[in-house]
Amino acid sequence: MAKTKPGKKDLDSYTIKGTNKIVRPGDCVLMRPSDSDKPPYVARVEKIEADHRNNVKVRVRWYYRPEESIGGRRQFHGAKELFLSDHFDVQSAHTIEGKCTVHSFKNYTKLDNVGAEDYFCRFEYKAATGGFTPDRVAVYCKCEMPYNPDDLMVQCEGCKDWFHPSCMGMTIDEAKKLDNFLCSDCSSENDAKRSSNAFPVSPSAEAKVEPKRRKR
Repeated sequence: MAKTKPGKKDLDSYTIKGTNKIVRPGDCVLMRPSDSDKPPYVARVEKIEADHRNNVKVRVRWYYRPEESIGGRRQFHGAKELFLSDHFDVQSAHTIEGKCTVHSFKNYTKLDNVGAEDYFCRFEYKAATGGFTPDRVAVYCKCEMPYNPDDLMVQCEGCKDWFHPSCMGMTIDEAKKLDNFLCSDCSSENDAKRSSNAFPVSPSAEAKVEPKRRKR
């Protein structure tokens, strides 16, 4: 274990109080909020250290939920979606409640079952400005919205675009029974190229808001 500052030492791991779960730098964890009515915060552990009294602290990089971001939750945000922010903090390790997994967007969409501790991230988020990286994403369907992995979509055999059943006048049950599907453009033999529009994901307002320190 390498020494950092006088009286402090880096730790390779930390065992969550009351459990046998081991946290290491790079792991994603659930952290207890000060308001018990709120869901736990999600963070990535960057560093673990103990002082001379053996008080363990963790340096974390916060994930934000869509509703915590400037602009709030939007239609295409998934229920388990998080944004990796540029907001760092040092917290007591005792506030760690458990471990979780933050998947890439691609890997999340391949999960057979999404557990309570499964999340996904497709954007990095600047807490002070509300900006996202990437700042634009591909859009689908005639409603031209980004993909929400919680929503069923069907693929057109003609243009290969993806569509929401409701946008095509179908119920979800009807869509699940389809062997193949042609969108209205392809079924009417309209082979005009669909526009390659991209959807801006950052709020339109140039808001400048300082990130609030999270209280435990």
